[in-house]
Amino acid sequence: MSDNTQLPILLVDDEEHIRLAAGQSLELGGYDVTTLETAEEALQVINDDWPGILITDINLPGIDGLELMKRVVALDPTLPVILITGHGDITMAVSAMRDGAYDFIEKPFSSELLLDVVRRAVEKRALVIENRKLKQELEAQSAPGPRIIGNTPLIAQVRSLVHAIADTPADILILGETGTGKDLMARYIHEHSNRRDKNFVAINCGAVPENLIESELFGHEKGAFTDAKARRIGKFEHANGGTLFLDEIESMPMTLQIKLLRVLEERAIERLGANEVIPLDIRVVAATKVDLKEAAERGEFREDLYYRLNVVRLDIPALRERRDDISVLFQHFALIASSQYGREVPLLSPERMHSLVTYDWPGNVRELRNLAERYVLLGESCTFDFENRPITDSDASQAMSLPDKVEQFEKMLIQAELSRCAGSIKETLSSLGLPRKTLYDKMKKYDLDKNDYK
Repeated sequence: MSDNTQLPILLVDDEEHIRLAAGQSLELGGYDVTTLETAEEALQVINDDWPGILITDINLPGIDGLELMKRVVALDPTLPVILITGHGDITMAVSAMRDGAYDFIEKPFSSELLLDVVRRAVEKRALVIENRKLKQELEAQSAPGPRIIGNTPLIAQVRSLVHAIADTPADILILGETGTGKDLMARYIHEHSNRRDKNFVAINCGAVPENLIESELFGHEKGAFTDAKARRIGKFEHANGGTLFLDEIESMPMTLQIKLLRVLEERAIERLGANEVIPLDIRVVAATKVDLKEAAERGEFREDLYYRLNVVRLDIPALRERRDDISVLFQHFALIASSQYGREVPLLSPERMHSLVTYDWPGNVRELRNLAERYVLLGESCTFDFENRPITDSDASQAMSLPDKVEQFEKMLIQAELSRCAGSIKETLSSLGLPRKTLYDKMKKYDLDKNDYK
């Protein structure tokens, strides 16, 4: 965490002058502090996922500071609790540290002492939260099913938002260009939600004929129309308890958009030809490659449906907006293809890696995956169609300085060797002829992780 002062601090003391003085000292130190009078108020704020630290007086009306500490430590044993003690409470405070308190400050205390203790507590808390975050990311990356691969800020932001909303019931709108992986993102959300044990049902609104899509979604009773030979369970009903993914939602006919809006609002459907109302417990994830708000303004999409779907919006960045992820993604797809076809992954030269990173990828991740598969199958004879493309005005506008080009090429070299050596630091050191510390420094500089190449 780059700015530890942003971690929240709760200061609990029933003496107003201490709250004001200590609170002001912490604010002047740049900390985000909230002052409270009672432990009961603090317990309304702190839960097992609260990221801050607690400073509390031992002697409080109602629930005292020691009981508050016990309850907080029971919620999160790693949460630092700093006790404010009177002269006669020292023995009690020392005992409390054995029970989980981080430190104690004896009244009267200076602002310098307070800030020093808080600084150490905040640094410890930041480290715990960072480790917890890394563990969550590692578990997510190693879990079966779809993965969100990459470490650039844009994709990291998407991953963080997905983890924040995965277990909520909110419907989600995914916006992204063709080939960015909207379908995989929808499945990832499902697999990381509490609905993972129920059905994930996908329907492409642009691929089903208009005269069939209503029956596909709502189902029908026998005899509901000429070809209805038997009862059919629709996609909505089949997804009950799970997730319904509506791809290319912009292609849904206007008449059906009205019925979809009603389903989203009432969480119930009626099969065609039936009067029975079937309650639904579903999450709807819709995906589009166009801006639905603009489509609504043009009269091409219902505005009320847009606002109903747009509870949470995920914008998947195009591959050209996350160029630093290209090498890791290519390696990932190449390893999958290697396992699928029983072929070794050929060494990718730094020059070819450079051409991958500088290409604009109009087909996005799908185009990169197809190229990785082709490269595994054909090896060096695989042609990269874009390697000899003419330089365009857009290329020229993105021209880099010489130092930037040198850094980019250096990064490509290290990535290529890490890939060839399957993430082995020892082999990479040998092939590049670098001291260990130099390699580690450069990997840190370019945000390279050996585990991405294993």
